[in-house]
Amino acid sequence: MMRLHVVHAVWGIAAAMAGAGALAQTPAGDAAAGAQKNSMCVGCHGLSGYKTAFPEVYHVPKIGGQNAAYIAKSLQAYRSGERNHPSMRGVAAGLSDQDMADLAAYYAAGPGNVAAK
Repeated sequence: MMRLHVVHAVWGIAAAMAGAGALAQTPAGDAAAGAQKNSMCVGCHGLSGYKTAFPEVYHVPKIGGQNAAYIAKSLQAYRSGERNHPSMRGVAAGLSDQDMADLAAYYAAGPGNVAAK
């Protein structure tokens, strides 16, 4: 019985350390830096009511005021191919995790950063 408790304790510590490591690797976003990096984003997300025609007609979502974690995870999903939109995948492919965190912080700062739909 004692051996089972030791195994559970070891696994618990290992899981906690892995979780802490994952959190430590997530960069903090800097909205000011994101403002300098948004030229690829603002061309679509900064136009009120904008629709793309590639690869199909698509209403571009308003991202100003969106949750920063959601924006960063979305960009990561485009980069990995988990989300599939050719234009977004191309943009995300050139972004580092820090770039994504900075852009997420910038757009999460409020709807004033992009045109309202």
